[in-house]
Amino acid sequence: MALSMHQACVPTVTRALNNLIAVLEKGAAHCEAKKVDPAVMIASRLYPDMFPLVKQVQIASDVSKIGSSRLAGVEFPKWEDNEKTFADLVERLKKTIAYLETLKPEQVDGAEARTIKWQQQGKDMEQNGKDYLFNRVLPNVFFHCATAYDILRHNGVELGKADFLGKM
Repeated sequence: MALSMHQACVPTVTRALNNLIAVLEKGAAHCEAKKVDPAVMIASRLYPDMFPLVKQVQIASDVSKIGSSRLAGVEFPKWEDNEKTFADLVERLKKTIAYLETLKPEQVDGAEARTIKWQQQGKDMEQNGKDYLFNRVLPNVFFHCATAYDILRHNGVELGKADFLGKM
């Protein structure tokens, strides 16, 4: 049986977000154990021109729900970017996962041949669904999850590759 678009998208993104939740929980525990102000960690960034941890998590959430919704041909939920704590970030990711679980295979399957249209920095963009998933959605989800991981690791949180990949 061929791999379906739903199988390639929803479980893959859900796994990445669940792994990010575990990474954030380790970040929160690190802050508590080392008496680090969590607000400092959440505002940390790898380089001055990069987004901080909070924004990396918000973007991972947004790319997941928006990309999956476009593939399913449904309107995506819009949420405020108002997270201030590790618990807030974890809750946002859990809400994103709960939303992804509402997308049915029959909504997403067949999207490989559909034209996905969106605007980016004021420009009209389009790709077929397969290219959109594999060349835009998944790389962006992994980039922002990895960057969030890297910010925490850079700031002393004891993380390893297994934390990013999750349990097999």
